[in-house]
Amino acid sequence: MFTGIIEEVGHVTAIVDKGGTRRLIVSATEIVKQLKRGDSIAVSGVCLTAVEITPQSFSADLAEETWNRTSFSRISPVTPVNLELPTRADGRFDGHIVQGHVDGTGTFVSLDRIPQSDDYWLRIEIPPELARYVISKGSLSIEGISLTIARIDGTQVTAAIIPHTLEMTNLKSFMPGDPMNLEVDMIAKYVERMLHGSSASSSITLERLVSQGF
Repeated sequence: MFTGIIEEVGHVTAIVDKGGTRRLIVSATEIVKQLKRGDSIAVSGVCLTAVEITPQSFSADLAEETWNRTSFSRISPVTPVNLELPTRADGRFDGHIVQGHVDGTGTFVSLDRIPQSDDYWLRIEIPPELARYVISKGSLSIEGISLTIARIDGTQVTAAIIPHTLEMTNLKSFMPGDPMNLEVDMIAKYVERMLHGSSASSSITLERLVSQGF
């Protein structure tokens, strides 16, 4: 389990095609000091397994499904990626619960400075099938970053980005149209599952629960 608090920005060194799978090699300085072979690591929000580790890098294998369902299709050598190690059971819990299981990709729209402020507005388009899980002031993992949604306009969501987040993540590397990894709040998915299991006569809906402040 992760919390969406990025620990380091690494850079893709190479993507090696192994016939059916791809090996992703990422350079990093601090996080590799704590990695062991077989450990989990979130790379831009995707939970991967470290298979090779050197003092300056680590490698992870990408299944075709992972390649197709994530923003990894945009990466190339030198692309920056967000890195986070799993949360320790005895550690402080920041951000929100992030599993590293990407639900889909959104599309980067813009990252604009807020007038008379040091902060920025991040705007992305999200798939309609994920929009029902996103609420104003709710949590959304974008590229592995735990962010709070400030505004929703149809399928476009906006989050405020403080200078620290901009400096400590890969957000500055995105161009309009680029895919971004999304993981919605798992609690919303559990609520939906429970509602679908209720009787057909039930008038309770996810939207009603949200409106009541669930």
